[in-house]
Amino acid sequence: MIWLEALSYGVTILGFPIAIIVFVYERRRSIKNEESELHRHLSEEYDNFLKLVLDNADLLLLRVPAAPVTLSEEQLERRKVIFMMLVSLFEKAYIILYNENMNRDARRRWMSWEDDMREWSRREEFVALLPKLLQGEDDAFSRHFMQIVNRGDMPAEAAANA
Repeated sequence: MIWLEALSYGVTILGFPIAIIVFVYERRRSIKNEESELHRHLSEEYDNFLKLVLDNADLLLLRVPAAPVTLSEEQLERRKVIFMMLVSLFEKAYIILYNENMNRDARRRWMSWEDDMREWSRREEFVALLPKLLQGEDDAFSRHFMQIVNRGDMPAEAAANA
């Protein structure tokens, strides 16, 4: 009977800390999986957006700036709506993924979104509409996006070290 009591003390002394460690490990793994799933979902939305851009090739949204293009009123309206969708997607990514204190994996995921923002910020017609597109959007997102636009091609990490 004494050995059962000693065994119960052993289980209590060892089992409780082990249960806490397992719980913390599983919780961290669950959070990491949720973050990866959110990023995957946002990436799918961006892929769908690019398909929309491709379906509207007549708007020349992916064309490198060259000679000015004359678009009809209907084309200009479609382009504006597509840009609104893009800003909304970037805002969603910012709200879901961005954090001042990101770990290495989260920062890597976020930097891929900043790369996309920087890419679109090289398009004059997008930048020209950006102040209107950012009206009503999250203030922190708007400031962050405008910093990206103003930094140009320089990645955020390089700009911070400059």
